[in-house]
Amino acid sequence: MLSTEELVDRLIDLSFAEDIGDGDHTTLCCIPADAMGRSRLIIKEDGILAGVEVAKEVFRRFDPEMQVEVIMPDGTPVKKGDIAMIVSGRVRSLLQTERLMLNIMQRMSGIATMTARYVKRLEGTGTRVLDTRKTTPGMRMLEKQAVKIGGGCNHRIGLFDMILLKDNHVDFAGGIINGIDRCHQYLEEKGLNLKIEIEVRNFDELQQVLDHGGVDRIMLDNFSVPDTKKAVDIINHRFETESSGGITFDTIRDYAEQGVDFVSVGALTHSVKGLDMSFKAF
Repeated sequence: MLSTEELVDRLIDLSFAEDIGDGDHTTLCCIPADAMGRSRLIIKEDGILAGVEVAKEVFRRFDPEMQVEVIMPDGTPVKKGDIAMIVSGRVRSLLQTERLMLNIMQRMSGIATMTARYVKRLEGTGTRVLDTRKTTPGMRMLEKQAVKIGGGCNHRIGLFDMILLKDNHVDFAGGIINGIDRCHQYLEEKGLNLKIEIEVRNFDELQQVLDHGGVDRIMLDNFSVPDTKKAVDIINHRFETESSGGITFDTIRDYAEQGVDFVSVGALTHSVKGLDMSFKAF
C-alpha cells in the first residue's frame, strides 16, 4: 500500500503533467532562463490557512533551489491582506508552480475553514465532527489533512482502515447478524485488527445490533433529532454513536445535544468553497 507521502508525490507529478504538458510556452517565450524573482502569497478572505507544507513540497519537487519563507503555518487563522509566505527563485519556476500551489492551498484552506466553523458550532457538547469518503478523486489525503487542520476528525481514510457495514452491505449479506458475523470471520482469517461500525436505519435494526453485539460503533442513519435522543438513551454508552445523513450546519448542534459521540458531514469536502488568495510578484 502506498504511503501518504507517495500518494501526494503522485498527485503533484500528475498535476504538473496535466498543466504543463510539453512546456509552459507562455513563460518560456518571454522569461529568460536566468531571471530571478520573488512572489508572495496574499490572503484575500478570512479563514483558516491549510496546505502550506504541501505547497513547500510542490516548490521543492519542481525546483529544489526555490526558497520558501513561511510567515503563517498551517492552522493559522488568517484575514484579508495577510501575507502567508514569500517564495524566491527562478521566475520561470515561480510562474509554473503558481497555479498548482494555489489550487491545493485554496482547496485545503476552504476545507479547514469550513471544518473550523462546524467544530465551533459544537463547542461544549463533546461531540466530534467527522469527514467522509466524499472527496475529490486523487486529493483525499490532502482534503482529510485539511479537515484535521480545521479541528475535525478523520472518519476513515479509505475502504482499508476500518469496516463500515452500510445499508447495501447489510442487505447483500442477508441482514445485520450475517453481516457482523462475516466481518469477524474475515478479520480472523486475514489476521486483521480493524474497528467495525454498522449503519442502522431504524429501531428494529438497532435492537438487532444491541442483542448481537460485535461492533465498535453504531451509525444512526437519517434519524430525526428526537429519535436520535431515544437511540442514544437505548444504547447507553455500550457502543460509540454517530449521526449521519442530511445533517446541516443549522441542525448539527441539535444532533450533538442528544449525546452522540460523532456527527459525520460530507459537506466538509464535497461542496466546499476555496479560500481566496493570490500569488503576486513584488
